[in-house]
Amino acid sequence: MSRIIFIVLAGVLCVCCSSSCVYFYLMRRAFSPSTFAHSTTNFKSKITLQQVTVLEPGNTAPAFKVVTLDGEFVYPPLAGLKGPLIIHAFTNKSAFLECLWNSESSLTDLVQNLPESTQVLFVSLDDSSVNDALWMRDQVLRVASHRKTEVLSRLHFSPVPVFCLGNWIPSVLYSWGCSGHNCGLSQAVFTSTGWNMPVIVKRLDARYDWLMGSWSQMKHQLIDAGDGCEPAPSAAGAVAWVSEGNCSFFTKVKNMAKSNATGVLVHARPGNPIQDMNCVGDECSTPLGIPAAMVHCEPSVAQALRYGHMVNVSFQSTPSPNFFIGIDQQGALSEMGWFLYPSFKFINWQAQWFDFYEGLQTRLRDPAWVVPVFEKVQMQGQSGAVATVNLPSDMLDFDMLELDASLSCPSQRDDSCAHWDHTVQLFVCCDHFSPYCNMEMGRWITAFRRGIGRWLTDVSPLVPLLNNGRCTFTMKTVPWAMPWVVSLSLRFNKLYPFKLMSLYSGGTFDKEYNKRYQPIKFTVPASTKKVELYAVITGHGSDENGCGEFCVTSHHFLVNGAYNNTRIFDSAGSALGCAMRVGEGAVPNEHGTWLYGRGGWCDGLQVNPWRFDITTQLDMSGIEANTLLYFGLYSGQDPNPSHDPGYIVMFSYLVFYK
Repeated sequence: MSRIIFIVLAGVLCVCCSSSCVYFYLMRRAFSPSTFAHSTTNFKSKITLQQVTVLEPGNTAPAFKVVTLDGEFVYPPLAGLKGPLIIHAFTNKSAFLECLWNSESSLTDLVQNLPESTQVLFVSLDDSSVNDALWMRDQVLRVASHRKTEVLSRLHFSPVPVFCLGNWIPSVLYSWGCSGHNCGLSQAVFTSTGWNMPVIVKRLDARYDWLMGSWSQMKHQLIDAGDGCEPAPSAAGAVAWVSEGNCSFFTKVKNMAKSNATGVLVHARPGNPIQDMNCVGDECSTPLGIPAAMVHCEPSVAQALRYGHMVNVSFQSTPSPNFFIGIDQQGALSEMGWFLYPSFKFINWQAQWFDFYEGLQTRLRDPAWVVPVFEKVQMQGQSGAVATVNLPSDMLDFDMLELDASLSCPSQRDDSCAHWDHTVQLFVCCDHFSPYCNMEMGRWITAFRRGIGRWLTDVSPLVPLLNNGRCTFTMKTVPWAMPWVVSLSLRFNKLYPFKLMSLYSGGTFDKEYNKRYQPIKFTVPASTKKVELYAVITGHGSDENGCGEFCVTSHHFLVNGAYNNTRIFDSAGSALGCAMRVGEGAVPNEHGTWLYGRGGWCDGLQVNPWRFDITTQLDMSGIEANTLLYFGLYSGQDPNPSHDPGYIVMFSYLVFYK
């Protein structure tokens, strides 16, 4: 005989037995009669328990139906797939999600900047699923009432708890469980003499790029330091218990660091949500070497401290189901990566990338002569990935060459991906006796621990590198990097570049940098119709000015002493410089500091060549010599770092067309 369990939720009666899970929605004013009528369409069905195949990223998302506050949500839509779907599972046990849903700026990003192609389904992992759905909808309505309202038709809130959905979604949420900035349950554990049980509360650590310190695994004494707006010598060697308000988070942490505290716990005022602790403006330039987090004020902890009892605190992270699932325009499941801080920006960025990828698929359907080079080949070690291929005999009839490249990981999950960002270069050699043997043909930067990157790069001016019918391609990164799985195809299409002239390479970005470059003299070959400057330039390393990765550098090609053709990396070091390039293919929500602008590159993105037509700047007669000189500057001057100079990686050419 089946054992029946009655679970009474806020507004929901869930009756569970071995073969079914049936919902009875109690009447409440939040549901309109029409909504309630639509909801009943699913009440008669029984869901038979069955063995569920574990779905992986890249698999096709099975069809499903979910009851929402506005009726039944059906996937895929009856009219067919038109855009991506993102599924977000909320739990009140997560301080990260509490902040995500209470931050005005976060909600504003969802309402104003969610791509128009995208829909979002919100569900709850908790017993309070009805109240959660109503609350989430109210939070969105509150923000949308003064702004954009069109988005509301694309946001769907389900009152059915995840554990009663009866479809594949719970399986994916649990099997894709993760830990990191946006998932897993970060907690503070308080103990005190006389307590029978520890007090465990949710916590939200301060912004990752402000306070680099991390909590140790040991127990710390907790000391009441008031509001933290003044130093507290008593906090030395302990974690400071500090109240919210009266001064900035920066001031509190700075004062506790001066007091030699080992960390700071800011407790929210009663009734206030947990906030994203961050620095503002110039505060961010002051290094502070201790960790900090925000929690709710637990009465038993406050009372014990008030009575002078010893309270200890330790820190832990409890694994949780995943909070986010993506489904792209093709119906393929996708991980959503790390949300580095509590903001719906990260949902928007993933959705923008889905739109980019859909556009890329459209471009790849255009007619082209495709030459496969690598097909899911592992790239690792000193040799990298190597392949020798035959090229089309009529190759010089084509006027376009594109590199279709992808970087994936040993398994379908992001957790198998290489952890760090590295430069990947493609070298080609078609004639071992040619000066162009093993010249760079393409460059990409790997993502932080995400395996979804795919890019199409126009390298048409480099067709002259393919000066033989059989060429060897080598794709490699630093030999110590974890493996990547690479795929690469050459795509030829129908002006024709007939000659290359190699110019300058990069080097150490120090006071000697520009001294190594001398003017190059050249004449234009007969029958040339166009001359193009082609350069691939990226800055790496970090001196005291952040050069060359995070500083603004300029790169100048002076033609005939009169024409200064300049490439400036003006977004380097900016807070969202690379996040703004997701629409171009930058991999979103990486497991690292992918957001910041860099010196000519972004993690998880190809490095685009800089191409500039200099025909009108030249003497095209073929009689008079032209001159060209390169130099690179930092803040308008020659670089002159005091220590640890960065470096510039550069390949540059003149390309002659006829």
